[in-house]
Amino acid sequence: MEEREGEVRWDGLCSRDAAARDAALDTIGQAVLRRAESIASGAAGDGLPVPAARDGLGEALARLLMLSKRCPFPDVREKSEAILSGVQELGIRIPRPLGHGPSRFIPEKETIQVGKEDATMHTLFAESFATLGRLDNVTLVMVFHPQYLESFLKTQHYLLQMDGPLPLHYRHYIGIMAAARHQCSYLVNLHVNDFLHVGGDPKWLNGLENAPQKLQNLGELNKMLAHRPWLITKEHIEQLLKTEENSWSLAELIHAVVLLTHYHSLASFTFGCGISPEIDCEGGHTFRPPSVSNYCICDITNGYHGVDEIHASPAGSIPVSSTESVCEVEALMEKMKQLQECRDEEEASQEEMATRFEREKRESMFMCSSEDEESAATRDVSRHFEDTSYGYKDFSRHGMHVPTFRVQDYSWEDHGYSLVNRLYPDVGQLLDEKFHIAYNLTYNTMAMHKDVDTSMLRRAIWNYIHCMFGIRYDDYDYGEINQLLDRSFKVYIKTVVCTPEKTTKRMYDSFWRQFEHSEKVHVNLLLVEARMQAELLYALRAITRYMT
Repeated sequence: MEEREGEVRWDGLCSRDAAARDAALDTIGQAVLRRAESIASGAAGDGLPVPAARDGLGEALARLLMLSKRCPFPDVREKSEAILSGVQELGIRIPRPLGHGPSRFIPEKETIQVGKEDATMHTLFAESFATLGRLDNVTLVMVFHPQYLESFLKTQHYLLQMDGPLPLHYRHYIGIMAAARHQCSYLVNLHVNDFLHVGGDPKWLNGLENAPQKLQNLGELNKMLAHRPWLITKEHIEQLLKTEENSWSLAELIHAVVLLTHYHSLASFTFGCGISPEIDCEGGHTFRPPSVSNYCICDITNGYHGVDEIHASPAGSIPVSSTESVCEVEALMEKMKQLQECRDEEEASQEEMATRFEREKRESMFMCSSEDEESAATRDVSRHFEDTSYGYKDFSRHGMHVPTFRVQDYSWEDHGYSLVNRLYPDVGQLLDEKFHIAYNLTYNTMAMHKDVDTSMLRRAIWNYIHCMFGIRYDDYDYGEINQLLDRSFKVYIKTVVCTPEKTTKRMYDSFWRQFEHSEKVHVNLLLVEARMQAELLYALRAITRYMT
């Protein structure tokens, strides 16, 4: 396909070579300024400033705005800003960012500022930019934990861009399908752009019914994995593998399952940390002058409710004294100490451990927020999946009973890991590393306290998430969960994991009020990986049963 004269090409900016980036940006600048001059001269009698959303110029200016704020390379930031200034001098209105930094929940001044990062983080930022063509807001929040971010980026890069069973456009479309199950417009928007960039058919984006039948057939597995993974059986796997010309191979199906679970759990992180829309995507910028109210329908769609929400007091409208919050931390540490002493003194019987698990599983069903309400999927996102009414349902509601999934019978370490590695080489290893980093990550701190062993708390969070999915560890005392996780924390965990699109800033503020934002992001990493592993366990067990 021939390029249009003056078409803006962005690919060269991903180069690790400064000279190549410089040349690419010169070309971009010339193309943008030519188009801006053409628009400005053609609108000479219309008055100034001239709207930029003509001939694709608005899209190019939004991209330049993103580069001027979010590129890890200073030369690119400065040149992008200079190009925008040149366009503005021609009398054309340039965009400005909406929102306040990469997260709606975390004040921008408390996140890592691009251009002020240390050498280790700069390497990560540069790698991310070269791989993704952007430094996205997920990366800017995850970088609170560089060791995890490195593993996450490596895994995601392998899934999306390295050799594998599925073609590139299928991978991005599956990402869109998965993110859309949770109405995550942030991830959908990113992968729509990537899908088109790798040659995907724009018609597929008009709705799942316009995609190939093979992808449509994946819709059933997508919705069960996202909302009720315990219902997946070997019959569901058989239907996908034996549908004649639209059938999936085992290797393709493993790739698809890993992508679906990756993006379901990444949607949890996106909502759980209040990730803002990307600057160059819908809801991330505006061409309106600052004097106009910052409040518009596109902001609402993306969860941004204006400046007031950003500066709301912790726990919404419930002010809490610092003394009270400090007491919460001290009380939690005291409980951890007491539980450790009880462990050393006596061990509960297997029958008692099983009873405590069933009690915790049952109680988790009724753990919902007072703000909880049915939210309709917007047409914009819901077209990417079928059966929009299908959502999370607790195990035993409506008399349905789901057998407990015993990790001793089927575990990631003993079964899932080897199955994935056999059918999709290296991915089992990448996932295993990511799971271990998230589970074992610690700085031995709790709020203002240092030299604290947090393993008991981390295990309680991980096992509580698996408990909500019916997954039981025989050697764990589930009585510890009620001791360590209070109600507001459980509400947050369940919402982020099961219905992430309903997460609010009030929920985020209400738990662990004296802890650092980096610690709350750490919690989200545990939620992401525990959820992904839970979904994988159900899917991989069904595939194993089909194979045997």
